[in-house]
Parts: sequence; C-alpha cells; structure tokens
Amino acid sequence: MDEIIQEKISADHLLYVSLKYTKTCDVIANLLIRWKKMIETALEKILIHAKKRKKIKSISTNPMGRIEEVRKLFKKDKDFLEILDLYEMFRKLPDLRKERTGEFRKNVTLKIFYRGKEISVNLDQLKIYAEKLEKFISTTRQFLLS
Repeated sequence: MDEIIQEKISADHLLYVSLKYTKTCDVIANLLIRWKKMIETALEKILIHAKKRKKIKSISTNPMGRIEEVRKLFKKDKDFLEILDLYEMFRKLPDLRKERTGEFRKNVTLKIFYRGKEISVNLDQLKIYAEKLEKFISTTRQFLLS
C-alpha cells in the first residue's frame, strides 16, 4: 500500500502545485502517466492478494489479461470498473493523437483522441479523475486488508 500512496503523493503534487504554476499540457500528460503507474501498482497488489486468498488461480502475464482478472474480481463495483477503463486509455496515451490548447493559461486543455472520441482533459476534468482515483485507492485499501 505504501508504494501506491507514494505514487499518489507524486501525482497530487503535479496536480495541485506544478500544474497550478506552469499550466502546460506536458504537466497534464505527466500527471496521467503518474496515475497510470499508480493504478498499475494497485492492480499488481490486488492480483497478488487475490492469489494468496485463492480468489484467482493464477496471475496473467499480459496487461490485458490482468485487467480482465481484476474486472472479474470487482464486477459489481461500477466506480472501480470506470477506473479500469481510464487505465486502458492512460496505457495507450503515448501512442494517441493529442492536441494542446490554451497552454500557459487558466483554460489549459489536452485533447486526447481515443476510440473515435475527443476527450478534453482540463483542470476540471483532472479534479474529477482525482476524486475517482481517491475512491479507487480506498477500495483497493479495503480489498488488501480483507
């Protein structure tokens, strides 16, 4: 759990300090990558814990297989599944087409083109993601303590 919290602290710093002063799309992209790493760490810990508790037989070696295993474990938790969808987008972020608008201004926005949709990641959207990730971390903590 400590590793997950450390990643969260680093991400929070990017969100609440770095982005506040720089307002660039690079900071937004780095924040999304930091969140991806945090989710990855959490998923790994969840799978290890589930295997110890004999909730799953084995841990898949490929990332998509891991995501599906975690989806099965949390199939009733809509918020958790939403984070897994976000994680899939974060994983593909380096390969996706992106547009920068309003850099160095209050309305800095990174537009990401994912699965035929345009996703505008601005300060408000980042705060929504942060709230969802907060719930994700508390759900992960509860699972790991069970």
